[in-house]
Amino acid sequence: MSTLVVHESMWGNTRAVAEAVAARLGDDATIVEVGQAPVPLPADVDLLVVGGPTHAFSMSRSSTREDAVVKGAEPGHTARGIREWLGELPESDHVDVATFDTRVDKVRHLPGSAAKAAGKEVRRHHLGRLVSTESFYVGDMAGPLLDGELDRAAAWADTLSSRPVTR
Repeated sequence: MSTLVVHESMWGNTRAVAEAVAARLGDDATIVEVGQAPVPLPADVDLLVVGGPTHAFSMSRSSTREDAVVKGAEPGHTARGIREWLGELPESDHVDVATFDTRVDKVRHLPGSAAKAAGKEVRRHHLGRLVSTESFYVGDMAGPLLDGELDRAAAWADTLSSRPVTR
């Protein structure tokens, strides 16, 4: 089984979660920043894990990424986010997909998240079978991740690796 972990990260928090997930999934997991993510997916990918930050209750847009850079986020990530990348992928019936996001803890109970929006795109455009969606929490817009979130990410990865393969 081959796993591809694709992440979009403005402050490094989503990248840290993606790294924790990929590390737990083992040697068959490849991690890549969304700007370098392949289109189409390699034929041997059985599990696709997609993660991004929640901006304005959804996946980021060019304008929200540009705004994050103005507020101090890492530059160079404004052109392509997970929204655009998912829009480039062809239909697939052979891959399981898991989505995650990072979001500010203070708005934990408000509707909307990048993970849920990405999951809707997966279903709407027949990009694979959505198997899981998860949110991980940061203390403020720039982070840091709350205590225990990387451990939760590793535990989530365990649930992904123990799922039955549907190929």
